[in-house]
Amino acid sequence: MNAAIRAVVRTCVYYEKTAIGIVSGYDGLLKGDFKELGARDVSNIIHRGGTILKSARCQEFRTKEGRAKAYENVKDAEIDGLIAIGGNGTFAGAHEFYKEFGVPIIGIPGTIDNDLVGSDYTIGYDTATNTAVNAIDSIRDTASSHDRLFFIEVMGRDSGFIAVRSALATGAETMLIPEKKTTIDRLLKILDYGTNNKKTSSLVVVAEGANEENTIALKEQIDARTDNHFDSKVTILGHLQRGGKPTCFDRILASRMGVLAVEGLMEGQEDVMVGLINRKVRFTPLQTAINGEREIDEELLRVGNILAI
Repeated sequence: MNAAIRAVVRTCVYYEKTAIGIVSGYDGLLKGDFKELGARDVSNIIHRGGTILKSARCQEFRTKEGRAKAYENVKDAEIDGLIAIGGNGTFAGAHEFYKEFGVPIIGIPGTIDNDLVGSDYTIGYDTATNTAVNAIDSIRDTASSHDRLFFIEVMGRDSGFIAVRSALATGAETMLIPEKKTTIDRLLKILDYGTNNKKTSSLVVVAEGANEENTIALKEQIDARTDNHFDSKVTILGHLQRGGKPTCFDRILASRMGVLAVEGLMEGQEDVMVGLINRKVRFTPLQTAINGEREIDEELLRVGNILAI
């Protein structure tokens, strides 16, 4: 997100426009917590995770009265357009704000889940996936040395994108994702197949929303069904995936999107999200981005199944 903020600010400076930073997202919009940003204010942030402008949940913005209060602050500050960086919730609020008050808004997709229609990749997804891959590689060393089965939980309450790519990249035996439910019987069959083929260790990558129960409960179910012939462990990566230095890919993606978001506002675009489709930056209506459903790449699943023998 910092790379996107930097790109937005410096593009405004380039085109002789004023960039106003809103601290803590919609909460700052309601409180009028604004500050003018120049090129030097965003120096040395492209390599930092998180966001220098902070982020906060704002229940009041969910109400029409709260959004009306935010609109008054926008008018008072003479703000001509907004650029919102975030995911589904951020864009839902932006779309409502636009419908009610007509303030031009462009969204930049910033979510590690990669679950927004209108962009092949969202800011943070590549970084989060690489963080997961590095952690799983380390776990593989322990699994191999001690002949263990590891269940590794990655983020993805409603999306299996991180699980699929990190599982494929680390040679995991299988992945469990919300989009395609895997039964205990099916999972046992996969694990037994590996054991019968002289595998002494196994990795199962689990998206946090893949099962009705949590990953620890899943591990206990497997233990109960196998008479403990698997020495199984659980590792939950959690918020480790949401921080750290952004990858080169994410820095460039965020930079491109930030520039195009400002240029889009200048050209009259509004109520849209900027995204990367087939390596080109495109605009997609916010409503489509919010309500659409991204599908998991079936080819990645097929490749993963072939290579897990």
